[in-house]
Amino acid sequence: MVEIEFLGPIGLESIKVEAKNLGEVKAALSEKEELKKWLNICAVAVNDEIVSDINFALKTGDKISILPPVCGG
Repeated sequence: MVEIEFLGPIGLESIKVEAKNLGEVKAALSEKEELKKWLNICAVAVNDEIVSDINFALKTGDKISILPPVCGG
């Protein structure tokens, strides 16, 4: 089981899901209508490290952060 946290304007509470890799996390999140618009524009971090490989292996207890884009100055 991994924990997924949604940062910034996504505005959802953290959830826990069973997933072996980030592809499975994306599939699980794609089922939620309120997340579909975010999935292709957000960065993903696993245990506070940015990861871009959809096949990145996960283990029980990993924390996945969904990071929306931000504007900065």
